[in-house]
Amino acid sequence: MDLRYTASEETFRRELRAWLAEAVPGHGATPPQEDWDARREYDTGWQRKLYDAGYAGINWPKEYGGREASLTEQLLYYEEIARAGAPYVGVNFVGMLHGGPTLIVEGSEDQKKAHIPRILKGEEVWCQGFSEPGAGSDLASLQTRAERDGDDYVLNGHKIWTSFAQVADFCELLVRTDPEAPKHRGISWLILPMDVAGIEIRPLPTLAGETDFSEVFLSDVRVPVENRVGAENDGWRITNVTLAFERGTAFASDMIHLQQFLRELVAAAKQVTRHDARAWDDAGLRREVGHLAAELDALWAMVKLSVSEASQTGVPGVGAAAVKLFYTELYQRVCELGLRILGRAGLAREDVGELPSGKVLHRTLQSLSLTIAAGSSQIQRNIISERILGLPREPRPR
Repeated sequence: MDLRYTASEETFRRELRAWLAEAVPGHGATPPQEDWDARREYDTGWQRKLYDAGYAGINWPKEYGGREASLTEQLLYYEEIARAGAPYVGVNFVGMLHGGPTLIVEGSEDQKKAHIPRILKGEEVWCQGFSEPGAGSDLASLQTRAERDGDDYVLNGHKIWTSFAQVADFCELLVRTDPEAPKHRGISWLILPMDVAGIEIRPLPTLAGETDFSEVFLSDVRVPVENRVGAENDGWRITNVTLAFERGTAFASDMIHLQQFLRELVAAAKQVTRHDARAWDDAGLRREVGHLAAELDALWAMVKLSVSEASQTGVPGVGAAAVKLFYTELYQRVCELGLRILGRAGLAREDVGELPSGKVLHRTLQSLSLTIAAGSSQIQRNIISERILGLPREPRPR
């Protein structure tokens, strides 16, 4: 692919940069972490501004309100919103980064028209109902049942690690529609309205003191059969479409943020002193930073490849597993470097002096979950070995 910028692409960058320079400061400060009403208003308000300016759904089809931008414009977009410190997708994460894209690829025309424009406008917030207490990395072992009753499914089960459930309007939900079929073949993908009877949500506090995740209990919840995406029992294939977006293109802007974070750590290393010398004077530390920076450049090249493949086929390929694995483990190593630079100050949840202690600790705690979320590192290595490298599959239980 040719990533040299044309005159029109440079115009796109200038216009986007000018718009962000005005829109980002005007959107105000981020609300408190646990003020969920304010967080939803803040995040969906930013999404609406993107939509009104023509930047929502940068690569989504124009017929549903997206921009349908070229590959290079997509990459420029990710770079510029990170550079400007624009609000993160926030509570819109599931709808914008993998639920919506899955509907574009797999949804019926009625489902696309009903949901995609509203997701783009910030009028719908989605959550993810995939994992269960006994089905995390082995997701296909899920046991939440959906029994057909006329034109409805009746749902019973228990989901965990459901992102933003407490403010969501809809859930991308995996259910077992054929308990007699092999575990990968009896699953269906449903659109679950979160305001129907029989849903109980219990927030789960994390190490970082946040409640972005929840448990969701389903008791005789009725969902129309027309809310099923794709054919009954074809949900595992559709799930892999969702996971490809979650692992491949959803992290695009995060890569740029991680590069910026490394630069912040360099600045901190030039402030911290030990034994009458700056931490930055340590040649070993500078060498480590250089290696991390080079790996981040390589990671961004992998993201470009994944975005390129998605723009051509509609779905990121199996290389998304390599992107996810590389990114999450590299993220942890960058955070570990940050803690070593800060020393004891890295244990503080608030900034110490002029050092970014609070940010470094928060990112470090967050990084612990990244090698588990969206498929653990072990799962990604299996995918890479079997589907990319062509190595023999692990023996499966009979």
